[in-house]
Amino acid sequence: MASKVAPKAATGPLNPKTAHREFFGFPGSVVIIATTTIVLYTWNFSCNVKDGCELPLTAERWAHIFAGAMNYQDYLSLEAFKYYVMWWTWLAALYFIIPATNIQGVVLRDGQRLSYPMNGFSSLLVTTLVTLAVYMKVGTEPFLWIADHFFELAVASWIFATSLALFVYIYSFRHSHVERPGKPTVMLGLAGNSGNPVYDFFIGRELNPRIGSLDIKVFCELRPGIMGWILLNVCFAIKQYKDQGSVSVSMWLAIVPQLWYCIETLIFEDKVLTTMDVTTDGFGWMLSFGDLTWVPFMYTVQARYLSFTPVTLSTPYAASLAVMATCSYLVFRLSNSEKNAFRTNPNDPKVQHLKYITTESGSRLLISGWWGAARHINYTGDWMLGLAQCLATGMNTPMTYFFSGYFLVLLVHRNYRDEHKCREKYKKDWDKYCEIVPYMFIPYVI
Repeated sequence: MASKVAPKAATGPLNPKTAHREFFGFPGSVVIIATTTIVLYTWNFSCNVKDGCELPLTAERWAHIFAGAMNYQDYLSLEAFKYYVMWWTWLAALYFIIPATNIQGVVLRDGQRLSYPMNGFSSLLVTTLVTLAVYMKVGTEPFLWIADHFFELAVASWIFATSLALFVYIYSFRHSHVERPGKPTVMLGLAGNSGNPVYDFFIGRELNPRIGSLDIKVFCELRPGIMGWILLNVCFAIKQYKDQGSVSVSMWLAIVPQLWYCIETLIFEDKVLTTMDVTTDGFGWMLSFGDLTWVPFMYTVQARYLSFTPVTLSTPYAASLAVMATCSYLVFRLSNSEKNAFRTNPNDPKVQHLKYITTESGSRLLISGWWGAARHINYTGDWMLGLAQCLATGMNTPMTYFFSGYFLVLLVHRNYRDEHKCREKYKKDWDKYCEIVPYMFIPYVI
């Protein structure tokens, strides 16, 4: 559903031609698609129960990885694809079936505000009850199958994510993008209207692709990948228990913060409606692959490693990781909550004491509280929380630290995009803001 509000006076075409191409345009999009796919394969074929999880990768091990990749019968599974489609379809059905409070998103360029059912957490609860019922009926066998067929499921999700991205790209042409009075117009992402089909497929051409009331982008952002992340971690913990006789402290330290992060994301799912992914980016291969494949199948490297590698942590080390994870989470959540509360209602008693500057566009920029300490302090908390999970795997291999390294690159790049967007939007007011809040991530450091 969508509602109309009084739109601002048009200052140009609704879907202008893309002026600035992210990731260096066509060549960058091809490189990213290839590189992330290769990383997904490499982390499976070089970090598993048979081959260990070691770096550097020697010529012999690269040959082994290549040989494994060529033997596609070992990981291209119709059964895994069937189960993945069933998983996605199950969650899509719950999107419609479970009663929900509808929340409106931000005002779009044409004055629309789209409506979203907030039933992600309820979907998780129903899925958890069904999962427990399966466990009570047949035991651990289905969970061990998931852990043992992890890579077949990852490949199935890659095929599904790529097919979905191709579908929404073609689907974005269902109405002419030429604006004519009285004719429906597809709202395109500002970065995805370049005219280059490969780049637009990658970055996302349509801003909010929908089939009926199913918003494909927001659904994929929160449901199959986030809940899949939870399910995979649980399966790896069950596998560790079966093979090693217990769930280790290191496993708990790796997966409990992740489980809570996912659950909390679904509890506060309405917060995603103000993020750049939803308000600015189109839905293409980058988000489809990222949501459906990258998040659940790369962010679970720590739990997968621990499921076949015993790691014993000292009590002081384990306690320090628990404190680090808790403090990092609080920085992340409290800073985001403060920002969202201020955006929603600046007169809320919780935030009305905060100082801010008013820009020429009418926006208010916080210069006290969490956001007076650093311009992107939420990113700092987010990254430190991920680092704590990686540290739980010990120091035997750098491969389990990929999550932390990748996340650092992701957040630095997102910071660049945020800064670029704000500088263009607020102009000299942004310079003034940066003078007042000079640090990006860590107060008095950087």
